[in-house]
Amino acid sequence: MKTLENIPTDHPILLFDGVCNLCNSSVQFLIERDPEKRFRYASLQSDVGQSLLKHHQLPTKELSSVVLIENGKAYTHSDAPLRASRHMTGLWPALSVFRIFPRFLRDAVYNWIARNRYKWFGKQESCWLPRPELKQLFLD
Repeated sequence: MKTLENIPTDHPILLFDGVCNLCNSSVQFLIERDPEKRFRYASLQSDVGQSLLKHHQLPTKELSSVVLIENGKAYTHSDAPLRASRHMTGLWPALSVFRIFPRFLRDAVYNWIARNRYKWFGKQESCWLPRPELKQLFLD
């Protein structure tokens, strides 16, 4: 398992379910809209992901939420994509307006999608591997 000393913290880190097709597509979507390459990525299942989950006292077996680690704080469920959208190009930062809704409502929608993501979008047998030109963005 990786130790936290070996994990760079100078960029926001997005942890995602590496076998989920929706999650993998979302990561690719974010990469395309992050021209400054601010984000780093790791699957929740990886040593890096597991170390970061433990450090932030989050469940290590729970893979139904993306986790955004930014400025030393972990954001889960609907907070993670809404915070990440602030750094994207185009009109995507406008999504942060949804933070006006109470978290319990946003998270209810998020959790409904998360519960059905494999059924609706499918699942891979193993974690998605980035193209060689994107490898430097991944911490695994």
